[in-house]
Amino acid sequence: MARFRIPLLIALGLFIAGLALTAAFTDRHYVLLSVVLLLAALLPLFIRLERRPLQSRELVLLAVLSAIAAVSRIPFAALPGVKPVSAVVILSAYVFGAEAGFVIGAVAALVSNIYFGQGPWTPWQMFAWGMTGLTAGWLRRSWLLRRRAGLLVFGFIWGFLFGWIMNIWVLLSLPDALSWRLVAVTFAASFYFDLAHALSNVFFLAVLAGGWTKVLQRFRKKYGLLQQ
Repeated sequence: MARFRIPLLIALGLFIAGLALTAAFTDRHYVLLSVVLLLAALLPLFIRLERRPLQSRELVLLAVLSAIAAVSRIPFAALPGVKPVSAVVILSAYVFGAEAGFVIGAVAALVSNIYFGQGPWTPWQMFAWGMTGLTAGWLRRSWLLRRRAGLLVFGFIWGFLFGWIMNIWVLLSLPDALSWRLVAVTFAASFYFDLAHALSNVFFLAVLAGGWTKVLQRFRKKYGLLQQ
């Protein structure tokens, strides 16, 4: 547990800093606190990956996969909810593991928002796609993801989970109007976008799972990349 001590201390420090900033600023402080706490959740995993002995070709691979995930979002910008990013992140995590999946998802959100626009929502997207990759990596040897149907179900579920995480950001940005009715309206309004995301995940996973996964596995075995 010693290797996790520094990341946990940093996370605790960011949490305390978030509380201090919340006390100092009264205008939209819920948004400020949420961003700080999300960064506290993201940073320990980045630190853990940074402390691993990575080869330069492994870093190049992570960068390339992050770029592919980010660029894949742009051609579908006119179709709200359709995001191939999730499928790329899930398959990358399935082959290379949880930590790689988390980094690819988080970096893809950050890089793609250079085109779509950065804002307070960016850390939430980084967290959502990072957790998509992290959970896919955790479950990659489970009975669920070893079956093609299970992989599609996993992608479908994360289409909704991604939208629900972003709904929390929307609700926190409107603290003065927060009510159960607003919660219900927000989740109802996002349903069709979340459904489109979930169905697009199923489609892209069905199309990419065979050939894409085999290519990534060939790279991993041939060059010994990100072995876990």
